[in-house]
Amino acid sequence: MNIHSTVLDRYSEGAKTLQPSLCCPVSYDQELLALLPEEILIKDYGCGDPSRYVQPGDVVLDLGSGGGKVCYMAAQLAGPQGRVIGVDINDDMLALACKYQAEMTARPGGAQVEFHKGYIQDLTLDVAAMEQYLAVHPARTAQDLARLESWKTQQRRESPLIPDNSVDLVISNCVLNLVSDADKRQLVREIFRVLKPGGHVAISDIVSDEPVPAHLKEDPTLWSGCISGAFDEQSFLQAFAAAGFLCVSYDKWDARPWQVVEGIEFRAATLTAVKGEASPCLDYGHAVIYRGPYASTTDDEGHVFPRGERMAVCERTFKFLTEGPLKNDFIGITPQAPREPLPWCAPHGTRRPAAESKGGTHGAAYDAKSGCC
Repeated sequence: MNIHSTVLDRYSEGAKTLQPSLCCPVSYDQELLALLPEEILIKDYGCGDPSRYVQPGDVVLDLGSGGGKVCYMAAQLAGPQGRVIGVDINDDMLALACKYQAEMTARPGGAQVEFHKGYIQDLTLDVAAMEQYLAVHPARTAQDLARLESWKTQQRRESPLIPDNSVDLVISNCVLNLVSDADKRQLVREIFRVLKPGGHVAISDIVSDEPVPAHLKEDPTLWSGCISGAFDEQSFLQAFAAAGFLCVSYDKWDARPWQVVEGIEFRAATLTAVKGEASPCLDYGHAVIYRGPYASTTDDEGHVFPRGERMAVCERTFKFLTEGPLKNDFIGITPQAPREPLPWCAPHGTRRPAAESKGGTHGAAYDAKSGCC
C-alpha cells in the first residue's frame, strides 16, 4: 500500500465533497466558528479542538492544516500580535484554505494567517519551492536526481520552511496518524526542533488501546480514515518523551471510543507537552516544596520530590516547576540573600535545609538578572 497517495486521494475528495467518516463529533467554540465560511466548516475533518490552547501573541503552527478551519480559529485567539502558519501537502485542501485567506486576514482583531505546502514530518523542506525547481530542472536522469538532492540539502539549510526555535505552539487535529510509521519518530523530532524553548504542543489525534496489527495497517481505507495508523495510547506519550519533551500528558480523553475494529478501541485524545529551556543549571539557593497529594512525585529529569520537603533545585528547574504547567503543584522558595550562582544541578534527593532558606520569598520566582522576586 502506498500510504502517501492513498491519503492524498482521500483528502482531495474530502476537499470537494463532504466525507462524514473522516471526523469525530467535536464541540468547538461557536463564537470562533461564527466568522468562518460555511464551506470550510463542512469540509473540515478532525477529532479535537487544539485551538483552545492558543494564547494572545502566539506564533502557532498547525500541522496538516487542511481547509484552514483551526488556523482561522487560532488566528482569532492569537490576535493582531500573533501569527498562524498552516502546513499541508494536499493541493486541494490548500486551495480551499487559501480561497478565503484574503477575506479572513482582512477581518480586525485576528492574527496573520499563511499556508505552506510541506510534509509535516520534514518541516525544513519547502515543497512548493521544490516544485518550482522541478518545473525548470526536471529530474529525468540519475544525475538530475543527484542535483535535486543537492538543491534540497541547500534549501533546507539556507531557507527552511519552518526555522528552528521559531514557534510558540504546535497544534494538529487528527493528522499524525496519517504519517507512515517509519516517519513518525522524525515527525515528533521536527515538532521539537521548530518550537521555541518553553514552547507548547497540543495534538488532538486518534489513539488505540492496544497496538494495531499489521493486517489492519495494510488496509488503505482504515489508514486514510485515521484508524490503522494511530499511535497506541502508551506509544503516543513515549514518542514525545523520547524526543525530549517535558510534562507530556493527556489533557483530553474521550471516554467512549470513536470506533472499535476487531476489538481494538480507537478514541480521540489530546496530548500536551512542553519543550524545556536550554539554559544551564545554576544554583542560587532555590528550593521547592511539593504540595501533594501523593507521597512523592518525579519529574522528567529524574528529580524526586517527597511531599512537604524543601528540595534543592537549580534556577532553571525552579522556574519550570513554579511558572510552568506544574505551578499549582509546587511552592517555590527563593533565597533571602541570593548567592553567587554556581554551575550545579542538585543530585536526586538533595534537601535544602530550612536554615538556608529562612526569610526567603514563598511562591514567587526569583529573577536572576535583576536580583529581585
